[in-house]
Amino acid sequence: MAKVKTLFVCQECGASRPKWEGRCSECGAWNSLIEEQQVKAQSAPASRGWTLGAKEGALTPLRLDQPVTELNLHRSKTGYQELDRVLGGGLVPGSYVLVGGDPGVGKSTLLLQMAGGLAREGLSVLYASAEESVQQTALRAQRLGVRQPLVEVLSESNLQNLIQLAQARKPKVLVVDSIQTVYLNEISSAPGSVSQVRECASQLMGLAKGSGISVFIIGHVTKEGQLAGPQTLAHMVDTVLSFEGDSNHQFRLLRALKNRFGATNELGVFQMAQEGLREVTNPSEFFLEERGSDLIGSAVFAAIEGSRPLLCEIQALASPTTMHTPRRTSLGFDVNRVHLLAAVLDKHLDLNCHSSEIYINVVGGLKLTEPSADLAVAASLISSIKNHELMAHSCFFGEVGLTGEVRASTFAEDRVKEALKLGFKSFVLPDSNRRHLKGLESEKVTFHWVKNVGDLEKVCVPRPRAKGPSASFSAQASSPP
Repeated sequence: MAKVKTLFVCQECGASRPKWEGRCSECGAWNSLIEEQQVKAQSAPASRGWTLGAKEGALTPLRLDQPVTELNLHRSKTGYQELDRVLGGGLVPGSYVLVGGDPGVGKSTLLLQMAGGLAREGLSVLYASAEESVQQTALRAQRLGVRQPLVEVLSESNLQNLIQLAQARKPKVLVVDSIQTVYLNEISSAPGSVSQVRECASQLMGLAKGSGISVFIIGHVTKEGQLAGPQTLAHMVDTVLSFEGDSNHQFRLLRALKNRFGATNELGVFQMAQEGLREVTNPSEFFLEERGSDLIGSAVFAAIEGSRPLLCEIQALASPTTMHTPRRTSLGFDVNRVHLLAAVLDKHLDLNCHSSEIYINVVGGLKLTEPSADLAVAASLISSIKNHELMAHSCFFGEVGLTGEVRASTFAEDRVKEALKLGFKSFVLPDSNRRHLKGLESEKVTFHWVKNVGDLEKVCVPRPRAKGPSASFSAQASSPP
């Protein structure tokens, strides 16, 4: 009999302790230590990872002064351009991909539709669900229009049986839904525990790298939005995709948080419809189509998501308050930068932001992380506080410093070209980007170059809002003062 040792393992960070603790001393999570039985190595899985040269009985390292044969990565198209973009141009054979997201966001729907697209390209797909029966999975696939004979569905939670079936049938792509619900008999802990997730992920990595099968695994997330399970799960896989969305919005955003075969921070935009997920090929127009005619506190920002320029609307609302500590609320934008920008506008423009509650919202559920959004947020705040309209066809980007200066943004030419496609004729940009945009200057396009937030007040708020029925604001771009 193998000797069994009992340990208490944190389900958040994977730290182990000989006795139970109310709070994990490693990550600080409360009530996260679960009792697990640790078995010695002779009863553990025989093959956890993968290796090259083991079949020949020896490993031979490669000297870097020797010629290296270039690896030709033939990428397969999934049938969805947005997914191909996030994956780096298509699906690489033998790749190991983790897809995470909130419950009900559409992870299973996305991968089922991907399976149909791969089948249309001639690739066989085995979809294994440990959460639903075969009938449930098949009915949902047929409802999404996935009826190709190359797509097979299976209901199995025993990972060893699943790996044996995959080795026998040799599909090109294997989808496991989800990694928290499959288990190995050799490990006594419950499915979803740190030990089970770590060992199951290791077994699937050996299958992907040893057999050349592309493996997709679906992962659950915690209430904080982080991937559940040990942190080693994200280190094992080649690509980590985050599928984001809100049940109150029809948009779904697919982000690449890690990608060994392409660029990170790529963004794919989908729309949830009755028949499944639809691609949004022009997300800039999609995010701006419901922009209202009242442009007080509304500015358009030209963002860069991965390699794609994307226009979005930033709304600001400033409301006077008598509270000693005014509220600062932000959706889709870092609230700490809201505090920073409010202090800068107070210092250099004397706007009395300290006596107003400030609310910032990025329309459509987008989450902006780049500092180039500062100029658009500052412009919308000035417009809301002074009750002035911004020009309808104006676009903003630039970083605001603590001394009030406006710093240059990267990929300025790509941002301007994307805005020009949608009919924007006026741009409020950092003066440092002037040398990058000399080829785009023309009579039909007006550039307002700003060096500090003082220039922003003069250029962005040229006229107050009129009262009465003649309140329509001219959308024509004005020349710089």
